[in-house]
This record gives sequence, structure tokens and C-alpha cells, in this order.
Amino acid sequence: MDPESEIYQNRLQKESWRTMLTLAYQSLGVVYGDLSTSPLYVYKNTFAEDIEHSETNEEIFGVLSFVFWTLTLIPLLKYVFIVLRADDNGEGGTFALYSLLCRHANVNPLPSFQSADEDLSTYMKDILCPAPSTFGARLKSFLEKRRVLQRFLLVLSLLGACMVIGDGILTPAVSVFSAVSGLGLAMEREHHKYVEIPVACVVLIALFALQHYGTHRVGFLFAPVVITWLLCISCIGIYNIFHWNPYVYQALSPRYMYTFLKKTQRGGWMSLGGILLCITGSEAMFADLGHFSQSSIKIAFASVVYPSLVLAYMGQAAYLSKHHVIENDYKIGFYVSVPDKLRWPVLVIAILAAVVGSQAIITGTFSIIKQCSAFGCFPKVKIVHTSSKIHGQIYIPEVNWILMLLCLTVTLGFRDIKRLGNASGLAVITVMLVTTCLMSLVIVLCWHQSVVLAVCFILFFGTLEGLYLCASLVKFLEGAWVPVAISLVFMTVMCVWHYGTLKKYEYDVQNKVSVDWLLELGPSLGIVRVKGIGIIHTELVSGIPAIFSHFVTNLPAFHQVLVFLCVKSIPIPHVKHEERFLVGRIGPREYRMYRCIVRYGYRDAYKDDIQFENDLVCSIAEYIRTGKGNLNETDKDSRKQNEKMVVVGTPSSHVDSIQLREENGANPEKASTSELRKTQSPPPVKPRKQVKFAIPAGSPKMDRDTHEELCDLMEAREAGTAYIMGHSYVRTKQGSSLMKKMAINFGYEFLRRNSRASTYALSVPHASTLEVGMVYNI
Repeated sequence: MDPESEIYQNRLQKESWRTMLTLAYQSLGVVYGDLSTSPLYVYKNTFAEDIEHSETNEEIFGVLSFVFWTLTLIPLLKYVFIVLRADDNGEGGTFALYSLLCRHANVNPLPSFQSADEDLSTYMKDILCPAPSTFGARLKSFLEKRRVLQRFLLVLSLLGACMVIGDGILTPAVSVFSAVSGLGLAMEREHHKYVEIPVACVVLIALFALQHYGTHRVGFLFAPVVITWLLCISCIGIYNIFHWNPYVYQALSPRYMYTFLKKTQRGGWMSLGGILLCITGSEAMFADLGHFSQSSIKIAFASVVYPSLVLAYMGQAAYLSKHHVIENDYKIGFYVSVPDKLRWPVLVIAILAAVVGSQAIITGTFSIIKQCSAFGCFPKVKIVHTSSKIHGQIYIPEVNWILMLLCLTVTLGFRDIKRLGNASGLAVITVMLVTTCLMSLVIVLCWHQSVVLAVCFILFFGTLEGLYLCASLVKFLEGAWVPVAISLVFMTVMCVWHYGTLKKYEYDVQNKVSVDWLLELGPSLGIVRVKGIGIIHTELVSGIPAIFSHFVTNLPAFHQVLVFLCVKSIPIPHVKHEERFLVGRIGPREYRMYRCIVRYGYRDAYKDDIQFENDLVCSIAEYIRTGKGNLNETDKDSRKQNEKMVVVGTPSSHVDSIQLREENGANPEKASTSELRKTQSPPPVKPRKQVKFAIPAGSPKMDRDTHEELCDLMEAREAGTAYIMGHSYVRTKQGSSLMKKMAINFGYEFLRRNSRASTYALSVPHASTLEVGMVYNI
């Protein structure tokens, strides 16, 4: 047995290494496209106006030293060795850090949060309470008691998200325009600028127009393109080093940074905004962590991307150290260091690499907007999952076309790499600074490390990034105002939507009616029960929503089986399918009223097919069969029954649960001992659908009440399902402040009218839908 066991372990190890290397290969195309194209524009932006390239080479060697140490400290040290470890159940990004803080410090912004959500298996991962005497415990208590700090934490996370959106607008423009800028040098003709702008716009339009096909359709080309590009710039860099200046490696010494700043002074400090562009795309290593693994991303960066970029920058510096006067408009661009015979092939590869890098940041923008929407901070939008295997590959039509228009606007408006670079640099460094701030809190609250370690982290990286931020803000009027304006617009939209959603939910909670009111209403209004299942969509997790009481008082009738359905998000990336449905009973058993709460993570794909409805019915049937919601005779109080919610499996997650089968009523089969079916009269002339539940073998015998309840559920399912949804109009109360009136009456109402309905996740048939209008005075 020992030799066989050893062979099995070796096989598992080989498979593990094979999987890791495969993921590392794929990550090159998805994660590092933006970072790999930065040599196209770093030197050109740095030497644009602020500093001049002299014969002493102190400027070019100083810039090379800054580029090398910036690449080493931020992408390599900060992200690869530290930040990548702060994953949220395998997911990364700004909202992953915020989600971790929400769970460890109980600062959840979602109003529909329940204590039962903490019992989810992924929610409780690695959550340990800090010792009461530690600084982490005091900080946790301080955050939980200060609503102002909780809101500041949310605004800080939204600021990072808005800057990511701004980066999704600016990065495609910078990358594509920089790649296309080689046309003039390759063509060696005058008026090349009139060619570059139209070509860049055509490439950008094609890039955004192809988004609806999904990344997976052309994803197999991404990694080869980036690898070819990295190999190309590495070989050109090695050639330039040995051919022009083999001693350029001496410029990697930090001494050259001091010499550079001493000589250039204010101009050198202002040029840091161009040096900053060498790390654009570093945040993607953390944001795309959920698609790969920590090891694969580390291997790809340390073994391929990092050395290739260092060689590329060294090669350009070596070439420029021997060419102090360049007789063309490009001066210190990337393409001047490319040999003449290779410029056309390199130009084609550069454009393809720029498209790949832009594709990655656009997909990341879609993901961050989906996360904001899941946290109730962005209007509901249509989310199309373009891949059935990779959940992160999504497409949002409305956002895609807005990004395209804004991208074309900044490209045509600036028509200058320098201004576009200033704008992109500010967006990138702001996201990194937000990550540093959140990461320092994660070190104390989630990792339970010393506060000294957190302070050292934020002081070291915060000071470095703050230096670059100040250098970028100096260029505010020279293009850096663009990401600020974009972020201000999106931040206003997010804050208005979050505020309106929160106030609307508070109104629902304050105006919800009790179960006793509903039970006592029958004799006074003569409520009748009609056949079928009535699904009432609500955002409440307890009580009867005011929209339903408004419906009943005007139309005193509802269905044979009533289900109050709440679809909500949880501050975790994924919810297991077997833990997704939370089912409970409302009122006594004979009233046939249930509550079902469906929980999704901020990375989960919402169900939008008929399978969701079947899972919903089966979860209620399983709840009835197992008797989990049945109370003792002494606990008949309706309020206690209303609070009892249990997690129920569905056929998708548990094979040993009830299975739903639907048949044509023309040729009914005889029910077997493992099937439950309502005894029916002879079928009418027109056949109808028949529903039956397949009971798992070996199940205990059901009592009479359970049998009747299941039969009623089957009969209601056969009769059909109706969807009752609220259509609310939100207005402020008289005497409200002008700011509140502007936010609710104009801002929130405009966004609500132009966004998807709150139940966009479900495909609701129009013929079975009933909307109930109601005015919310908040």
C-alpha cells in the first residue's frame, strides 16, 4: 500500500503544479495586459515638459531608478507579498477588503441583514474575536458605535470604486492612443497626427462593440498576445542594453534618485506623475484574484512580468543615454528605441496588447459596478453573464456604452498622451491609496496583528503613494481633473441611490403590519382564497409589507398559497446553493403562508430561469416534509412562528430532498409509493399540467396535516403562479430640507425610473404579473 500511496501523492502534486502553471499562464492575458503596456508611455509622459534629457544622463538614469524601485516596492512588495493574502474567500479588490471589515467589525451597510446570515459557512471563515484588552478590540468597538465612521468607511470604499470606473474610461484611451502613436514614426510621413486619432477611435469603438460577446470567446488569444509582447520588449531591451550601454544597470542604485531630484528640483518632483504610470494595472492583480489563485498570480508576475518590464525600461534608458538629440516629434517615446526593421511588427503587437489590457480593465469595471449594486450603492442594471464557467465574466450594456462615449470624449478632447497620462495616473494612485488605508484596518481587525505593524504599513506605502498623489494633483488643470469629475458624478449617483434605498427600506420597516392584523382582517373584509401560488416580492425580512396590506384592503382576495419572497445580498462573495434558501411559516399552518429569503453573494450570478421557481417550490415542500418549522402545542403564538426561519436544501443541492415533477395531464401515470399526488376527479376534456412531488426513499411516514399541506401546495402549483410586485413612488414629507428634496424627489426618482426593477434577477412572465402602486412619503 505504501508504494501505491506514494504514487497517488506524486500524481496529486503533479496535477497541482500543472493547474497552478496553467492558471499562471492564463493570468498573463487577463491580469497583466494593462501593466505590460506601460513602457509605451512612461518615458514620454515623464519627459513631456517638466524635465529635459541632458548629455550627463542624470535625468534618464534618475527616472530609471525611480521606475525600478516603484515597480519593486508597490506591485512586488505591497501587492504580491502582502495585499494578495487579504482575500475574501478567494476574492480580491477594494470591496473584498470592505466586505472583510463589514463582517469582522459589524459595520454592514445592508439594512436587510439578519443574525442567521452569520451562520453561513463562508461568512464565518477565519473570524476570531480579538482579545478584549487589545487595540483591535477597542478599535472594533469604536467603529461599531460611531455611525459617522461607518459612513466614512463606506464613502472611502465608494471613492475607490469610482476611481476604478474612471480608470476604466482612461486606461483604454491611454493604452490604445499610445500604441497607435507609432504609426507616424513607422510611416515616416507628415500629418501623421491626422491618422493616429481616427485609428485610435476606430479601435476603441471596436473594443467596446465586441464586449457583448464576452471575454471567454476571445480569451484564448489574450495570454499569447501578452506573452508575445513581453518577449518582444524583453528582447528589444536586452539588445539595446548590450548594443548601446551595458553599464545602465548602475542606474538601479537609489543614489540616482537623490541626484535626479537634487538637479531637477521642482520639475523633477512634478515629473513623478509620469513615472507613476509604470504601475498602472497593478491593482488588477488583487481585483482579479477570484479568477485565479494567489500562487499563480505571484508566479506570473515574479517570473515573467517583473523581469520583462525591468529589461524594457533599462533598454529604453540605455538607448536614450546615447541619443541626446532626436530629430523628430517623438523625442523620448517607446518606438524610437525599436530598430527600424521591427517597428511595423512591434506596432501591430503593441496595438493588440493595448486592446487586451483595455479589455481587462473594462471587465473589472463591470465587476466593481455589480458589487456596488449588490451592496445597494448603485442603481439596478442589466447584468449579462457571458460565460457559464467563469462567474466573473459579465457584461453590462448600459455601462458599456456610457464608458465608450466617455472614452471617445476624453480621447478626442485631449488628443495628447501627456494629458491622458495625467488623468490616468491620478485615478490609479487614488485606488492604491484607498487599498492601503483599508488594508491597514484589515491588519488590525481581521489578521489581529500589532497596531505597530499596521501603522508601519500605512506610513511606508501611504507616504510613497501620497508623494505620487501630490505630484499628480499638481497637474490638476492639465488633465488630472478628469478622474475627479468622473468620480464626483458617479459618487453622487451612488450616494443618492444608497440614501434613497435606505430611506425607502426604513419606511417599509416602520409601516409593515403584523401577522395578527392579517389574520384578523378576514372576517371584516370577507377575504377569499383563490387557487394558485401568490409570490409577493418584498425587501423586508420580517413582517408583512405595507404594499401587500394596501393590495388586500383594496382587493380582498389572495391566493391559496402565499409566499413572501425576499431576494437579498450578503457581504460575502459567494453563498453555497444548499444554504441559499431560508424558509419559514407566517401564521398558523392552516393559513398556508410562507416566507422565503433567497441569499446571494456579491459575486454570485442571479437565477433568471424557470429553475428558480421550481427550487422555490421544492424548498417550501422540503420545509413542510421535514417538519422543521412545526412548533410545540404550547408555542402556537403567531409571532414566534413568524420568527422561526430554517435553511432548506433544494434538488440542485441535495439529492435526498423532494423532487418536483410536472407532466401533461392527458396520460396520467399511476402514483408509486415514493410519490405524493393529489387525488383528482376524472380529467376534463382539455388536459392540464399535473404536478407531483417525488419523496426520497426511506423517508419517515408523514402525518395527516403534513400530507394535506403538501397536497395543497401541489394543487396551487398546478393552478399556476402569480407575481405581486410593488411599484413605489418616493416623495419627501412636507417640511423636508431642500437638500433632501433634491436628493429624493429629483435624484433618486430619476435614477429609479431609468434603472431596472428591484426584481430584475427573476424572469417574471408579464401575463402573471400584478403591480401595486403606492406612494412613499419619507
